[in-house]
Amino acid sequence: MFGICNLAIVPVRSEASDRSEIVTQLLFGEHIEILERQNQWSRIRIQFDDYEGWVDSKQYQIISEQHFNQLSKEAIILNADLIDYITAPNNLLLPIPLGASLSFLNNTEINTSNFDFEGTKTSGIKPKSALIKTAFMYLNAPYLWGGKTPFGIDCSGFTQMVYKLNGYKIHRDASQQALEGEPLSFIEESEAGDLAFFDNEEGNIIHVGIIMENNYIIHGSGKVRIDRLDHLGIYNAELNKHTHNLRVIKKII
Repeated sequence: MFGICNLAIVPVRSEASDRSEIVTQLLFGEHIEILERQNQWSRIRIQFDDYEGWVDSKQYQIISEQHFNQLSKEAIILNADLIDYITAPNNLLLPIPLGASLSFLNNTEINTSNFDFEGTKTSGIKPKSALIKTAFMYLNAPYLWGGKTPFGIDCSGFTQMVYKLNGYKIHRDASQQALEGEPLSFIEESEAGDLAFFDNEEGNIIHVGIIMENNYIIHGSGKVRIDRLDHLGIYNAELNKHTHNLRVIKKII
């Protein structure tokens, strides 16, 4: 079975329970493969990044395999504003967040609610220089484990969405993203838009941020914020200390 998210933001949980932790989110228009159904819950795989988890079966619309495959081949079209809204003939206004997918709206066989969108769209691959401008749209967004929107986002959701809005596909979690791209030996070799990864005492990658010019980094920690970056890691001037230990810098694009 296959489906598409027809709500603004849907929690994807680690287990089939409303009390289970949110591991990521489905944004409006993202399409999914349904791997298993268990009472009111569905275990899904998100087509964009192959991420798996559980969603309430009432929070998506069933589509055919043909339509799933069709959407998977089409160019991704995304909402380019912090928040906008979808309209429908019954005067429904459905708010959608930055990065919501609009690719299916022109397909009347999928868009059975006759949703319409008149806001700003983005599609295609942008130059690497555009990444930082996009990152600033999330500035001060509160940290939310599993979040992917300006109303709550985690560190790797932030990097994934910034890249996605500029036409690039990277994985969902920091540990997965750290396996992509080309490692750089020194901060001085990096460019704005490259990713810096940070580990814990056990050596596990637990954090990621986007490198800016002049040894700054924008990342999600408490909120999406800008801090200094040096060979040790992230230096928080407000706390007067390093908060994250640098592990590796990667050139993804």
